[in-house]
Amino acid sequence: MVAIPEPNNGLEALIDRFHKITSTEAPRPHLGASLLGHPCDRWLWLSFRWAVVEQFPGRILRLFDRGKREEEIIIRDLRAVGVDVREDEDGKQFRVDFGGHVGGSLDGIIESGVPEAPQKRHVLEIKTHSLKSFNELRDKGVKDAKPMHYAQMQIYMRGTGIDRALYAAVCKDDDRLYFERVRYDADEANALITRGDRLTMADRIPEPLSADPTWYQCKFCAAHDLCHSSHMTREINCRTCAHSTATPGGTWECARYANATIPYDAQLAGCDAHVLHPDLVPWKLIGPYQGNSWAAVYEINGAHVPNGEADSESDDHVFTSRELVIDNRKRIESGEDIVLIPF
Repeated sequence: MVAIPEPNNGLEALIDRFHKITSTEAPRPHLGASLLGHPCDRWLWLSFRWAVVEQFPGRILRLFDRGKREEEIIIRDLRAVGVDVREDEDGKQFRVDFGGHVGGSLDGIIESGVPEAPQKRHVLEIKTHSLKSFNELRDKGVKDAKPMHYAQMQIYMRGTGIDRALYAAVCKDDDRLYFERVRYDADEANALITRGDRLTMADRIPEPLSADPTWYQCKFCAAHDLCHSSHMTREINCRTCAHSTATPGGTWECARYANATIPYDAQLAGCDAHVLHPDLVPWKLIGPYQGNSWAAVYEINGAHVPNGEADSESDDHVFTSRELVIDNRKRIESGEDIVLIPF
Protein backbone atom coordinates (compact mmCIF):
# COMPACT_ATOMS: atom_id res chain seq x y z
CA MET A 1 0.00 0.00 0.00
CA VAL A 2 1.30 3.42 -0.96
CA ALA A 3 1.69 5.70 2.03
CA ILE A 4 -0.28 8.96 2.07
CA PRO A 5 2.19 11.83 1.81
CA GLU A 6 2.62 14.09 4.81
CA PRO A 7 0.41 17.19 4.62
CA ASN A 8 2.21 20.32 3.45
CA ASN A 9 -0.56 22.83 4.13
CA GLY A 10 -1.04 23.32 0.41
CA LEU A 11 -4.81 23.49 0.82
CA GLU A 12 -4.51 26.10 3.55
CA ALA A 13 -2.43 28.29 1.27
CA LEU A 14 -4.91 27.85 -1.58
CA ILE A 15 -7.88 28.74 0.64
CA ASP A 16 -6.10 31.78 2.06
CA ARG A 17 -5.22 32.91 -1.46
CA PHE A 18 -8.85 32.50 -2.49
CA HIS A 19 -9.98 34.78 0.34
CA LYS A 20 -7.27 37.28 -0.52
CA ILE A 21 -8.15 37.60 -4.21
CA THR A 22 -11.92 37.60 -3.66
CA SER A 23 -11.95 40.04 -0.76
CA THR A 24 -14.10 43.10 -1.36
CA GLU A 25 -12.71 44.97 1.65
CA ALA A 26 -12.18 48.64 0.79
CA PRO A 27 -11.50 51.73 2.90
CA ARG A 28 -14.62 53.11 4.53
CA PRO A 29 -15.90 56.45 3.25
CA HIS A 30 -16.50 57.55 6.86
CA LEU A 31 -14.72 57.45 10.19
CA GLY A 32 -16.38 54.41 11.72
CA ALA A 33 -17.90 54.25 15.19
CA SER A 34 -15.96 51.03 15.73
CA LEU A 35 -12.70 53.03 15.55
CA LEU A 36 -13.52 56.17 17.53
CA GLY A 37 -12.58 54.62 20.86
CA HIS A 38 -9.01 54.10 19.61
CA PRO A 39 -6.53 55.86 21.91
CA CYS A 40 -4.45 57.50 19.13
CA ASP A 41 -5.67 60.62 17.32
CA ARG A 42 -3.00 60.19 14.67
CA TRP A 43 -4.09 56.66 13.80
CA LEU A 44 -7.69 57.82 13.39
CA TRP A 45 -6.62 60.70 11.14
CA LEU A 46 -4.41 58.45 9.00
CA SER A 47 -7.14 55.84 8.77
CA PHE A 48 -9.75 58.38 7.71
CA ARG A 49 -7.31 59.84 5.17
CA TRP A 50 -6.59 56.37 3.75
CA ALA A 51 -2.89 57.14 4.29
CA VAL A 52 -2.43 53.72 5.88
CA VAL A 53 -4.59 50.95 4.44
CA GLU A 54 -4.13 47.62 6.18
CA GLN A 55 -3.61 44.64 3.88
CA PHE A 56 -4.88 41.55 5.65
CA PRO A 57 -3.63 38.02 4.90
CA GLY A 58 -6.09 35.31 3.96
CA ARG A 59 -6.17 33.86 7.49
CA ILE A 60 -7.33 37.18 8.97
CA LEU A 61 -9.92 37.59 6.23
CA ARG A 62 -11.25 34.15 7.18
CA LEU A 63 -11.49 35.33 10.78
CA PHE A 64 -13.51 38.35 9.67
CA ASP A 65 -15.80 36.06 7.71
CA ARG A 66 -16.23 33.85 10.76
CA GLY A 67 -17.19 36.88 12.83
CA LYS A 68 -19.94 37.73 10.34
CA ARG A 69 -21.28 34.18 10.50
CA GLU A 70 -21.28 34.29 14.31
CA GLU A 71 -23.42 37.43 14.16
CA GLU A 72 -26.03 35.53 12.15
CA ILE A 73 -25.96 32.63 14.65
CA ILE A 74 -26.32 34.89 17.69
CA ILE A 75 -29.25 36.75 16.12
CA ARG A 76 -30.88 33.42 15.22
CA ASP A 77 -30.47 32.12 18.79
CA LEU A 78 -31.74 35.35 20.36
CA ARG A 79 -34.87 35.19 18.23
CA ALA A 80 -35.33 31.52 19.13
CA VAL A 81 -35.63 32.42 22.84
CA GLY A 82 -38.06 35.28 22.26
CA VAL A 83 -35.82 38.31 21.78
CA ASP A 84 -37.26 40.55 19.05
CA VAL A 85 -34.19 41.48 16.98
CA ARG A 86 -34.80 43.76 14.02
CA GLU A 87 -32.59 44.42 11.03
CA ASP A 88 -32.98 46.98 8.26
CA GLU A 89 -35.81 46.33 5.79
CA ASP A 90 -33.42 44.99 3.15
CA GLY A 91 -31.73 42.67 5.65
CA LYS A 92 -28.68 44.89 6.03
CA GLN A 93 -27.37 46.56 9.16
CA PHE A 94 -28.94 49.78 10.45
CA ARG A 95 -26.76 52.82 9.83
CA VAL A 96 -26.22 55.91 11.94
CA ASP A 97 -24.60 59.16 10.87
CA PHE A 98 -24.28 62.60 12.36
CA GLY A 99 -24.29 64.90 9.35
CA GLY A 100 -20.52 64.83 8.86
CA HIS A 101 -17.98 62.08 8.38
CA VAL A 102 -18.69 60.00 11.51
CA GLY A 103 -20.97 56.99 11.08
CA GLY A 104 -21.42 53.31 11.64
CA SER A 105 -23.53 50.20 11.17
CA LEU A 106 -25.38 48.40 13.94
CA ASP A 107 -25.64 44.62 14.19
CA GLY A 108 -29.29 45.03 15.08
CA ILE A 109 -31.93 46.71 17.23
CA ILE A 110 -33.78 44.78 19.92
CA GLU A 111 -37.39 45.88 20.28
CA SER A 112 -38.20 43.66 23.26
CA GLY A 113 -37.45 40.38 24.99
CA VAL A 114 -34.26 40.94 27.00
CA PRO A 115 -35.08 39.10 30.27
CA GLU A 116 -33.81 41.85 32.61
CA ALA A 117 -35.92 44.47 30.80
CA PRO A 118 -38.46 42.73 28.55
CA GLN A 119 -40.06 45.91 27.16
CA LYS A 120 -36.88 47.92 26.77
CA ARG A 121 -35.32 48.67 23.39
CA HIS A 122 -31.60 47.95 23.01
CA VAL A 123 -28.87 48.51 20.46
CA LEU A 124 -27.35 45.10 19.72
CA GLU A 125 -23.58 44.69 19.34
CA ILE A 126 -22.04 41.26 18.71
CA LYS A 127 -18.34 40.41 19.02
CA THR A 128 -16.20 37.26 18.89
CA HIS A 129 -13.29 36.82 21.30
CA SER A 130 -10.26 34.65 21.85
CA LEU A 131 -10.17 32.68 25.12
CA LYS A 132 -7.90 35.22 26.83
CA SER A 133 -9.97 38.18 25.64
CA PHE A 134 -13.23 36.50 26.64
CA ASN A 135 -12.02 35.71 30.16
CA GLU A 136 -10.85 39.29 30.62
CA LEU A 137 -14.24 40.51 29.44
CA ARG A 138 -16.05 38.35 31.99
CA ASP A 139 -13.74 39.56 34.76
CA LYS A 140 -13.74 43.29 33.99
CA GLY A 141 -16.85 44.05 31.93
CA VAL A 142 -16.93 45.61 28.48
CA LYS A 143 -16.12 49.20 29.50
CA ASP A 144 -12.76 48.29 31.05
CA ALA A 145 -11.88 45.22 29.01
CA LYS A 146 -12.92 46.52 25.58
CA PRO A 147 -13.15 50.33 25.67
CA MET A 148 -13.39 50.58 21.87
CA HIS A 149 -16.46 48.32 21.88
CA TYR A 150 -17.95 50.37 24.70
CA ALA A 151 -17.36 53.58 22.74
CA GLN A 152 -18.91 52.03 19.65
CA MET A 153 -22.12 51.26 21.53
CA GLN A 154 -22.26 54.77 23.00
CA ILE A 155 -22.14 56.23 19.49
CA TYR A 156 -24.84 53.84 18.28
CA MET A 157 -27.09 54.75 21.20
CA ARG A 158 -26.51 58.43 20.48
CA GLY A 159 -27.40 57.90 16.81
CA THR A 160 -30.56 55.87 17.41
CA GLY A 161 -31.92 57.61 20.50
CA ILE A 162 -31.98 54.26 22.32
CA ASP A 163 -30.58 54.47 25.87
CA ARG A 164 -29.53 50.83 26.37
CA ALA A 165 -27.29 48.43 24.49
CA LEU A 166 -26.89 44.68 24.71
CA TYR A 167 -23.35 43.47 24.23
CA ALA A 168 -23.23 39.85 23.06
CA ALA A 169 -19.86 38.07 23.07
CA VAL A 170 -18.93 34.55 21.99
CA CYS A 171 -15.69 32.76 22.82
CA LYS A 172 -14.22 31.24 19.67
CA ASP A 173 -12.37 28.56 21.68
CA ASP A 174 -15.25 26.96 23.58
CA ASP A 175 -18.45 28.74 22.39
CA ARG A 176 -19.25 30.26 25.79
CA LEU A 177 -21.52 33.29 25.65
CA TYR A 178 -21.46 36.52 27.62
CA PHE A 179 -24.16 39.20 27.63
CA GLU A 180 -23.97 42.63 29.23
CA ARG A 181 -26.44 45.48 29.25
CA VAL A 182 -24.84 48.91 28.80
CA ARG A 183 -26.36 52.23 29.86
CA TYR A 184 -26.18 55.29 27.60
CA ASP A 185 -23.70 57.94 28.72
CA ALA A 186 -24.51 61.20 26.91
CA ASP A 187 -21.27 62.91 27.93
CA GLU A 188 -19.19 60.00 26.66
CA ALA A 189 -21.11 59.79 23.37
CA ASN A 190 -20.96 63.54 22.72
CA ALA A 191 -17.24 63.61 23.44
CA LEU A 192 -16.67 60.80 20.93
CA ILE A 193 -18.67 62.54 18.20
CA THR A 194 -16.85 65.81 18.89
CA ARG A 195 -13.53 63.99 18.63
CA GLY A 196 -14.56 62.45 15.32
CA ASP A 197 -15.64 65.81 13.90
CA ARG A 198 -12.40 67.44 15.03
CA LEU A 199 -10.19 64.78 13.45
CA THR A 200 -12.09 64.51 10.17
CA MET A 201 -11.96 68.28 9.72
CA ALA A 202 -8.25 68.55 10.59
CA ASP A 203 -6.01 69.44 7.65
CA ARG A 204 -2.80 68.65 9.52
CA ILE A 205 -1.66 65.39 11.08
CA PRO A 206 -2.20 65.14 14.87
CA GLU A 207 0.51 64.23 17.34
CA PRO A 208 1.04 60.49 17.85
CA LEU A 209 0.03 58.63 20.98
CA SER A 210 3.74 58.15 21.71
CA ALA A 211 7.01 59.25 20.14
CA ASP A 212 8.59 56.01 21.37
CA PRO A 213 8.59 53.40 18.56
CA THR A 214 8.76 50.62 21.19
CA TRP A 215 5.63 51.79 23.01
CA TYR A 216 3.33 48.79 23.40
CA GLN A 217 0.39 50.44 21.62
CA CYS A 218 2.62 51.50 18.72
CA LYS A 219 4.78 48.41 18.10
CA PHE A 220 2.16 46.45 16.18
CA CYS A 221 0.23 49.37 14.71
CA ALA A 222 -0.22 49.41 10.94
CA ALA A 223 1.02 53.02 10.95
CA HIS A 224 4.27 52.20 12.77
CA ASP A 225 6.45 52.65 9.66
CA LEU A 226 4.84 55.96 8.72
CA CYS A 227 4.97 57.35 12.27
CA HIS A 228 8.34 56.09 13.45
CA SER A 229 10.46 55.19 10.41
CA SER A 230 9.86 56.26 6.81
CA HIS A 231 7.30 59.01 7.58
CA MET A 232 5.94 58.33 4.08
CA THR A 233 2.56 57.07 2.95
CA ARG A 234 2.37 54.24 0.45
CA GLU A 235 -1.13 55.17 -0.67
CA ILE A 236 -2.01 57.37 -3.64
CA ASN A 237 -5.65 58.42 -3.53
CA CYS A 238 -7.60 61.65 -3.24
CA ARG A 239 -7.44 61.68 0.54
CA THR A 240 -3.63 61.68 0.62
CA CYS A 241 -3.58 64.59 -1.86
CA ALA A 242 -2.92 68.20 -0.83
CA HIS A 243 -5.67 69.39 -3.22
CA SER A 244 -8.51 67.62 -1.41
CA THR A 245 -10.47 68.78 1.62
CA ALA A 246 -13.10 67.10 3.78
CA THR A 247 -16.22 69.24 4.14
CA PRO A 248 -18.50 69.51 7.20
CA GLY A 249 -21.33 68.07 5.12
CA GLY A 250 -19.66 64.68 4.78
CA THR A 251 -18.20 65.11 1.29
CA TRP A 252 -14.73 65.72 -0.17
CA GLU A 253 -13.82 68.58 -2.50
CA CYS A 254 -10.91 69.05 -4.91
CA ALA A 255 -9.31 72.50 -5.23
CA ARG A 256 -7.60 71.45 -8.49
CA TYR A 257 -10.98 71.02 -10.15
CA ALA A 258 -12.82 74.12 -8.90
CA ASN A 259 -13.77 72.55 -5.56
CA ALA A 260 -15.82 69.87 -7.26
CA THR A 261 -17.26 67.14 -5.03
CA ILE A 262 -15.24 63.93 -5.38
CA PRO A 263 -17.29 60.70 -5.64
CA TYR A 264 -16.19 57.77 -3.46
CA ASP A 265 -14.88 55.66 -6.38
CA ALA A 266 -12.86 58.61 -7.68
CA GLN A 267 -11.40 59.14 -4.22
CA LEU A 268 -10.11 55.57 -4.25
CA ALA A 269 -8.50 55.96 -7.67
CA GLY A 270 -6.92 59.40 -7.35
CA CYS A 271 -5.52 61.09 -10.47
CA ASP A 272 -2.27 62.29 -12.03
CA ALA A 273 -2.78 65.77 -10.55
CA HIS A 274 -2.17 64.25 -7.10
CA VAL A 275 0.22 66.22 -4.89
CA LEU A 276 1.48 64.43 -1.81
CA HIS A 277 0.17 65.92 1.43
CA PRO A 278 3.17 67.52 3.21
CA ASP A 279 2.39 65.67 6.46
CA LEU A 280 2.58 62.31 4.69
CA VAL A 281 6.16 62.58 3.39
CA PRO A 282 9.46 63.20 5.20
CA TRP A 283 10.61 65.95 2.83
CA LYS A 284 10.67 69.71 3.29
CA LEU A 285 8.03 71.57 1.29
CA ILE A 286 9.71 74.37 -0.66
CA GLY A 287 6.58 75.84 -2.27
CA PRO A 288 4.73 75.88 -5.59
CA TYR A 289 6.53 74.89 -8.77
CA GLN A 290 7.62 77.63 -11.20
CA GLY A 291 4.48 79.09 -12.76
CA ASN A 292 2.47 75.95 -11.97
CA SER A 293 0.33 76.49 -8.89
CA TRP A 294 -0.98 72.92 -9.04
CA ALA A 295 2.45 71.34 -8.47
CA ALA A 296 4.58 71.51 -5.32
CA VAL A 297 8.34 71.36 -4.86
CA TYR A 298 9.86 69.12 -2.21
CA GLU A 299 13.48 68.95 -1.16
CA ILE A 300 14.56 65.31 -1.55
CA ASN A 301 18.12 64.22 -0.79
CA GLY A 302 19.27 67.83 -1.13
CA ALA A 303 17.63 68.49 -4.50
CA HIS A 304 14.39 70.24 -5.46
CA VAL A 305 11.82 67.82 -6.90
CA PRO A 306 8.49 69.02 -8.39
CA ASN A 307 5.49 66.84 -7.56
CA GLY A 308 2.10 66.96 -9.23
CA GLU A 309 0.71 67.48 -12.71
CA ALA A 310 2.82 68.83 -15.57
CA ASP A 311 1.50 72.16 -16.84
CA SER A 312 2.37 71.41 -20.48
CA GLU A 313 3.95 68.73 -22.65
CA SER A 314 7.32 70.47 -22.37
CA ASP A 315 7.07 70.44 -18.58
CA ASP A 316 8.47 66.92 -18.31
CA HIS A 317 10.40 67.34 -15.06
CA VAL A 318 7.36 67.12 -12.79
CA PHE A 319 7.08 63.81 -10.94
CA THR A 320 3.70 62.27 -10.27
CA SER A 321 3.09 61.04 -6.74
CA ARG A 322 3.10 57.45 -7.97
CA GLU A 323 6.55 57.97 -9.48
CA LEU A 324 7.89 59.27 -6.17
CA VAL A 325 6.15 56.98 -3.71
CA ILE A 326 6.09 53.76 -5.73
CA ASP A 327 8.60 53.84 -8.61
CA ASN A 328 11.40 55.79 -6.89
CA ARG A 329 10.75 54.95 -3.25
CA LYS A 330 13.71 52.62 -2.79
CA ARG A 331 16.10 54.96 -4.59
CA ILE A 332 14.95 57.92 -2.53
CA GLU A 333 15.27 56.01 0.74
CA SER A 334 18.80 54.87 -0.14
CA GLY A 335 19.86 58.38 -1.13
CA GLU A 336 20.31 57.57 -4.84
CA ASP A 337 19.76 60.18 -7.52
CA ILE A 338 16.55 60.49 -9.50
CA VAL A 339 15.98 62.72 -12.51
CA LEU A 340 15.80 66.25 -11.12
CA ILE A 341 15.28 69.70 -12.57
CA PRO A 342 18.03 72.24 -11.83
CA PHE A 343 17.01 75.38 -9.97
